[in-house]
Amino acid sequence: MNTSFAPAFAALSLLVACTAPHAASPIKTANGVLTDPAGMTLYVFDKDVAGSGKSVCNGDCAVKWPPLAASTSDMASGNYAVIVRDDGAKQWSYKGKPLYLWIKDQKPGDATGDGVAGVWHTARP
Repeated sequence: MNTSFAPAFAALSLLVACTAPHAASPIKTANGVLTDPAGMTLYVFDKDVAGSGKSVCNGDCAVKWPPLAASTSDMASGNYAVIVRDDGAKQWSYKGKPLYLWIKDQKPGDATGDGVAGVWHTARP
């Protein structure tokens, strides 16, 4: 590389890095299930319609099954998308299904919400 272009290239690289939207999801995979960054198991709800961009788990449901929150700068990437909840908050979804945590899971790796009421299941890649 011509060294006279090196400072300009470095400045351009920094500018692009600072202005690029956050596109990476915070979702990880552990033991065949999706987890949040802290390793807590994520769940999907059978009553949510895949691809609708909506969560039907609101109110008391969302207290027991907290939505996996997305920030205002988070953007869709691959199978991951951000939906807007009824209250205006943003939530991550995977393959069109909103993602949730379960209030009774206490530590990373717990999956006590799998099968609850026959409509809650661990989210799997």
